[in-house]
Amino acid sequence: MPASKEEIARVHHSRLIDSLEEICKQGPAVIDPAPTFVTQTSFDDALLAAGGTLACSRAVLTGAAHNAFALIRPPGHHAEPDRAMGFCIFNNVASAALDALAGTRDSPPLKHIAIIDYDAHHGNGTQAVFRDDERVGYLSTHQWGIYPGTGWFKEEPHAKKRIVNVPLPSGSGDKAHRRIADEIFTPFIQSFKPKMIFVSAGFDAHWSDPITSLGFSTAGFFMLSKKLVDLAEEHCNGKIVFVLEGGYDPANLANGAAAVFSALTGSMPDTNVNDASPNPEPDISERIEEVRLWHGF
Repeated sequence: MPASKEEIARVHHSRLIDSLEEICKQGPAVIDPAPTFVTQTSFDDALLAAGGTLACSRAVLTGAAHNAFALIRPPGHHAEPDRAMGFCIFNNVASAALDALAGTRDSPPLKHIAIIDYDAHHGNGTQAVFRDDERVGYLSTHQWGIYPGTGWFKEEPHAKKRIVNVPLPSGSGDKAHRRIADEIFTPFIQSFKPKMIFVSAGFDAHWSDPITSLGFSTAGFFMLSKKLVDLAEEHCNGKIVFVLEGGYDPANLANGAAAVFSALTGSMPDTNVNDASPNPEPDISERIEEVRLWHGF
């Protein structure tokens, strides 16, 4: 079921919603330099993506599902309150998070929500939505120096321990993210104490993605997703919703999504997928220490 314009307006300015609807009707068009390409169906597609994310979140909130994965497109984490950008039209994760904070007839409002974003690109839109909202914690790991150019670890100094950016050098992969999960994800969740976790799951962090150069393998996506599921079980009564973001190689996207489903269902990942990065990983010890010191973890 598509999200309503009113539900989207919790995140985005009404004038942006109206202008995007009109641009899409007149499509095809390019709406930002990324380039973000829209057609005559893109507005409705974006409403469906946001609605699918809302449906997954509400199912988890009401107990109809223990956890969920919203397999939707277009993605959303670059979309800011007043602009669409970076292949993103509406911010799906932000819409679902605000919905959970508001509560419904069937689920009481939540006090704290955490969003963890492991897409290769920084989720500038999600950060912008929740910059001054103390109910939401945002943590992003991302490749530094690529689109959209934001996400340095000292951004948002007013929100230490709540808005946490981990900018990484090219090649950072499974080993790096295992350390980040233990040394940054865990103290972040322990400190913020969320009642639900959303995950912006971007499979463009795979080492062979055509437009990025991080170092994940499919096994790495499973490892990190399993860690997040375990953190949700420990701190949020299992309430976790993964939401698809980027990923531009079809095989990596399929394998990564399957790895997330394995983590969510407590099953073993496909052992026939062996796509470990052939490249050495950089030492990220200094970056981990910088982030931990900045936030007091």
